[in-house]
Amino acid sequence: MQINESIFKAYDIRGIYPEQINKDTVYRIAQAYAKFLNPKNVVLGRDVRLSGDELWEAAKNGLVDHGVNVIDIGVISTDTLYFAVANYMYDGGITISASHNPAEYNGMKMVSAQAVPISGDTGIQDIKRMVLEGYEYKAAEKGKVTVRNVTQEYLEKCLSFINKDEIKHFSVVANAMFGPALQNVMQMNLPITLKMLNESVDGSFPKGQPDPMQETNRQETVAMIEQEKPDFGVAWDGDADRFFMFDENGRFIPGYYLTAFLGKYFVSRRPGSKVICDPRLTWAIMDDVSSAGGVPIINKSGHSFFKDRMRKEDAIFAGESSGHFYFRDYFFADNGLIPFLLILHIMSSEGKKLSELFDRYFELYPISGEINLQLQDQSVVKSILDKFERNYQDAAKTEKVDGLSVEYPDWRANVRGSNTEPLLRVNVEAKNQKLLKEKTDEVLKLIDDWGKLHW
Repeated sequence: MQINESIFKAYDIRGIYPEQINKDTVYRIAQAYAKFLNPKNVVLGRDVRLSGDELWEAAKNGLVDHGVNVIDIGVISTDTLYFAVANYMYDGGITISASHNPAEYNGMKMVSAQAVPISGDTGIQDIKRMVLEGYEYKAAEKGKVTVRNVTQEYLEKCLSFINKDEIKHFSVVANAMFGPALQNVMQMNLPITLKMLNESVDGSFPKGQPDPMQETNRQETVAMIEQEKPDFGVAWDGDADRFFMFDENGRFIPGYYLTAFLGKYFVSRRPGSKVICDPRLTWAIMDDVSSAGGVPIINKSGHSFFKDRMRKEDAIFAGESSGHFYFRDYFFADNGLIPFLLILHIMSSEGKKLSELFDRYFELYPISGEINLQLQDQSVVKSILDKFERNYQDAAKTEKVDGLSVEYPDWRANVRGSNTEPLLRVNVEAKNQKLLKEKTDEVLKLIDDWGKLHW
């Protein structure tokens, strides 16, 4: 059987169904996963995609044929998988999901015990090798399948981060992007009025790619905020593990600012704690966490890298600009509901509008927003980064934590290749809007001039 090697990514397995990933491929991957991990009991879930049922069945067969017991937790948000594996102390877990990719994609996110991710550095390459070698095994005794509904206990875990009785009434515009997020929120019986968008699960994603990180996918949420005049707005991606927020005026709150805000919140309650962020944008996080008595740490982007570093540092909180937020008390894993609950809690106790809580970030830490440049070939990334480093060799500070960051007293830029797509990602921050525009234009012109030689 021909296997498309491109589906094995840095953090998970992902491809177009059925051309790149299908039931036969998933069966073989599940078999290799069982050989790699040697588990007894594995949690198996899926997101809302239309191909999910077929691929879930293939994964189940691959596991039970190998003698592994399967715990079926149904259609879930990805962060529910992490809860189920870690909370009930199972040996591992897989969810059939392609996260925020378009509807024609599907894939597999895999973890071991305690919801530790299996990534390109910690097992995916071993699993890939076994799959390509045609590994297959039939145990003398098949594993058993048990259905377990974990939703209520998952929601209780999320609610443990706040005192629900202290939440005041708010009106919230909420966009689920046809994923499961609002199905979960509605079961929490919060004292809020929800103005819902795309709340019914629909794996065909009829309005396009379920990714609020893309500006075009925010327009519907912004329009409803302008119409309904709520206290604030929120959105989640297709598998509901990333969280996005808008103030009462429809202004999008970047994940960078929310990381700084929540980092300060956690550290102010536990001084001396560590907070981890990615290198794309850092100044607000460095300032807020340090001023609250915490220790900010810059780490390579990507959920597997973040979770590993969080465990090593015993970090209380971590956030990525992409909308992933991680919590020590949630098994060092990311969760899309907890940030929403924390914002409700903080707004209730502070008595301020969301815009008032975040105005200072827009004023003091202007940013370009992530600019994604399409590449024909990811091999040109190194060449561009080398030229970028030479051009800014007079920088006060240079970092290679992830891609390349150059820092001057009044501006900073990070340029990095995507781990999942043929993209060059550019982020710029500066001390004022005028300098921000000037330096963003400068960086993009340089990359474009160099890129014409290669792309």
